[in-house]
Amino acid sequence: MENKNSGILRAKAEVLNALAHPLRLKILEKLRSGPCCVCKIIPYVNAEQSNVSHHLAILKNAGIVRCEKKGLEVWYEVVDYRVFEIIDILGEYVIESLKKKSELLKEMARK
Repeated sequence: MENKNSGILRAKAEVLNALAHPLRLKILEKLRSGPCCVCKIIPYVNAEQSNVSHHLAILKNAGIVRCEKKGLEVWYEVVDYRVFEIIDILGEYVIESLKKKSELLKEMARK
């Protein structure tokens, strides 16, 4: 029997996997300011409609975004804006990591 902790770990991994693509992060960047029509997301991310739809489906299946049809348009919005806290913390982590690597490379070059 699967313990409760492994189910939580699996759910966390699902969210992180859904975030683990540059195009999906770009889509979320567009949605940060609020709900948006797919027709505005496509030019923002500069990708084909089918590709954007594929990535939106991944975000939707992970519970990160939801959609609503408004007439002929499909609008997407972020379900829980705390996802941006995760993205922002990850951004800070990446910048700090790159700074440390840069410092290490400079130190190695001086030797």
